[in-house]
Amino acid sequence: MVRLRLTLAACLLVLVTGAAACGNDEEQGVEAPAREGLAVNLDGIDYNVFLTRQLNPAIQEDEAYYAGPEPRPSETLYGVFLQACNTSKDQRDSADRFTVKDNQGNEFQPVQLPSENRFAYSPRRLDPDECIPESGSFAQLGPTGGSLLLFKLPLKNTENRPLELEIQGTAGDKLTYELDI
Repeated sequence: MVRLRLTLAACLLVLVTGAAACGNDEEQGVEAPAREGLAVNLDGIDYNVFLTRQLNPAIQEDEAYYAGPEPRPSETLYGVFLQACNTSKDQRDSADRFTVKDNQGNEFQPVQLPSENRFAYSPRRLDPDECIPESGSFAQLGPTGGSLLLFKLPLKNTENRPLELEIQGTAGDKLTYELDI
């Protein structure tokens, strides 16, 4: 009986400790970088980075994402695929300022994609329950399920991990995601 009680107490301790270590969603992205795949609210909009991956415009799969010039041999392209959904009861403006930072303090801005790019993230005013990408759109139904932010990074900086995506909200608050590259 004593052994059973000790086992139950140990299990309870593991559960409580594990739950406390997980933190809550409000802390993720604000006090510590959020992980990809976790929706975090900023200014009434839930942002979720679904996937970050290197893009190669020379292969067919990546042609639709980026049709510009190939990067120089010392550079590479990374696509950050995200979703932004208005979870408030009012219209909200989605973020339009994104920065990738490496662990050495270097900052990189997204490459401007043409408006006809079906995958490009395009900030706008969202109605309640409206998302970027729009439900049923090419980007939302595509393999990543998200809109594209494209970053051109020097190859040497991709080793300065972790790389973090900083999203600046319309009210000046910031949200950070650790990119899984």
